[in-house]
Amino acid sequence: MTERIAIYAGSFDPLTNGHLDVLKGALTISDKIFVAIGIQASKTPVFSLEQRVALIEQAARDELGEDAAKLEVISFQGLLIDAARKYGAKIMIRGLRDGTDLDYEMQMAGMNETMAPELQTVFLPASPSVRRLPPHWSARSRRWAVTSAPSSPRSSRKRWRPSSGPDPSGDFS
Repeated sequence: MTERIAIYAGSFDPLTNGHLDVLKGALTISDKIFVAIGIQASKTPVFSLEQRVALIEQAARDELGEDAAKLEVISFQGLLIDAARKYGAKIMIRGLRDGTDLDYEMQMAGMNETMAPELQTVFLPASPSVRRLPPHWSARSRRWAVTSAPSSPRSSRKRWRPSSGPDPSGDFS
């Protein structure tokens, strides 16, 4: 059987639980995944490339266990399709949070298919628990949700406890 090699690209600045959630899903359909950190000269990242590589590797060990061995963190400049070809990937993993992501990613998938028909884009929705908060939520409920369920992996955040929990009345409007 042919090894199923995928590439999952992003800035990972910072790595989030959403990224890890998508990686977990990607591991169910891939034998090996290149986690590709995109480098853009026009952007100044918060974390250095070395820090992002270390964070991804540590979070993968902590959160994915033995499956972390199926990941290899790389960096690339230029087109993702060129990186996919260089590393022998036939699957390009794209994570989705909402319909806005889908609209954008469908356009990118169309362009990628035109330029690299041998590559297949696979969309994986992030679990509801790690998606960003809906814009219609009130500031109060967003504040509670963010302090109760941080989006960064356990291994990358300091222990922090909110000074107050949810409104005891249950009113989040």
